[in-house]
Parts: sequence; structure tokens; C-alpha cells
Amino acid sequence: MSIAAEKRIQDPASGDASGGLRQAIVGRLSDYWVLTKPEVNFLVVISTLAGYYLALHGPVDFFLLLNTLLGTLLVASGTGTLNQYIERKSDASMRRTARRPLPAGRIKAMEALVFGILLAIGGGMLLWVEVNPLASVLALLTLTTYLLIYTPLKRKTALCTLIGAFPGAMPPLIGWAAARGSLNAESLVLYSILFLWQFPHFLAIAWMYREDYSRAGLRMLPPEDSDGRLTSRQIIAFLVALVVVSMVPTLIGQVGKVYLFGAAVMGSYFLLHGARLARNRTNVLARRLVLASVLYLPLVFGLMMFDKIWL
Repeated sequence: MSIAAEKRIQDPASGDASGGLRQAIVGRLSDYWVLTKPEVNFLVVISTLAGYYLALHGPVDFFLLLNTLLGTLLVASGTGTLNQYIERKSDASMRRTARRPLPAGRIKAMEALVFGILLAIGGGMLLWVEVNPLASVLALLTLTTYLLIYTPLKRKTALCTLIGAFPGAMPPLIGWAAARGSLNAESLVLYSILFLWQFPHFLAIAWMYREDYSRAGLRMLPPEDSDGRLTSRQIIAFLVALVVVSMVPTLIGQVGKVYLFGAAVMGSYFLLHGARLARNRTNVLARRLVLASVLYLPLVFGLMMFDKIWL
């Protein structure tokens, strides 16, 4: 028998203690991971990558691309963390967010504040030094407008979704600025696609969790829209606008016909789910619309990047 085995027999509690320590460390890291809102950051990274690649005229500079994605991810993670810090009391009032690290008390508010600030500053500095100042300014502008304008407005007006869509659509511009050092009309097309995409996505979430939001005092839906008719009309209007604008990249020669066909198919699929929700406003259909939106965005941007190869 080995010495280690004998030691475990003599002191069986030592194995439990080390296992408990590992669990505590993993749990702690998991809570910090949750603070960064990784499900949002995935779409941020995809959108930034699309903006970078579509702006390229030459070969990919992988070092520049890595710094662009990492810097943007850090700023986005800082934004998500600071948003949860600001809204920790609201989150405690809602069933779907009450178990987050801050309202559940697993992480202290000051720890989250420091963590969020360090992430944001680190990402902004990385973009400034290793990418270019424009990309850094766009990322930090996104953070400040999201936290200082959009977040407080959630308690005051349902127009917060409109206001929040402006910083929310910034990732493709950050990627574009990283590749070219400037913006142009083509970059604004990508911005418009992400801008319009946010409305059916977030309005469906707002309808699905309307009772939670109301309990927390967040005005994500118009107060006079108790039956959801106005919300569903807005969803359809923005979906139609999104399908139309998604055709523009082909019309201006940014991508080819493969993208045009794919975007039409995916847009029709997205619109179909919106129409189903408009006809029968249930939480189940709202959830399906959210899932359709999460599929739509990376597929559209991914198809743009794929189609550019064949131009």
C-alpha cells in the first residue's frame, strides 16, 4: 500500500476537505463567469468578428483579430458585470434572476463592482494599444451609454428598448474599425441589421417575463399594452424591416447571391415565428421566437463571412 493511500485511511476527512475546496473554487469561478453574461457575449463576439472580416481588403491579421475579439469581450464582460451590479436589487425581485450571484449573496457587491471596472478598463486599454483608438472609443462608448442611459431608463419608460438598441448594435462597428481604422456606409448596414434584430428578440423576452419585470418596477412594455397587441405589432414591423435591410449587403456588392438566398430563408423563418406570436401571444411562442432570434443572428453574419470568400 502506498504512503498516500495509508494517509487517506488514517485521515479520511482530508480527502473530503480537498474535494470541498475544489468545489468552492469552481463554484466561485462559475459565479464570476455568470456575472459577465456569457450568453450575450457569444453574440457580441460573433458580431464583432463579422464586422472585422467583412471590412478586410487583404489577408487576416490573426494577432489583430485576436486582440480585437479579446478586448471587445473584456469590455462586454465588464458591461454585463456592472449591469448586474446596478440592477442587483431588481434582480432579487424577479424569479428568473433571483439566483444570480449578487442577489443570492454568493458574491459581494463591491467585489462585482471592482471586477466589472477591471474588465472594462482592461478591454478598453487592450483595444487602444493593440488595435486602434477608434475601436476602443466605440467599445467604451457602448459601455457608458448602456449603463448610464439605457439601464436607468428601464425604470422610467418602455422606450428604453429603443435607446438600448443604439449601443447594443455597436459590436460590428468595433470589428470594422479594428480592420480599417474608420467607418463607412457599408459598416452602417451591419449596424442596422443588429439594431433591428434586437427588437423582436428583446420584446419577446419582455413579453415572456412581463410579470417579473412589473414586479421589479422595470417598464419594458407599454403599460397600456396588457394584451400584447401593440408589442406584437412592433415585433412584426421590426422583423419586416430586418428582412428588407438584410438584403442590402448583396445589393451594394458587399456579399453575393448565396447570402441573399440564405438571408431570405432565415428571415422568413424568423418572421414566421413572429407572426405566430402575434396571432397567439403565449409564453411558449415568445420563447420560440427568442430561440429563432438566437439562431438567426450568428447564421446571417456567418453566411456573410462565408459568401465573401466567393466574391
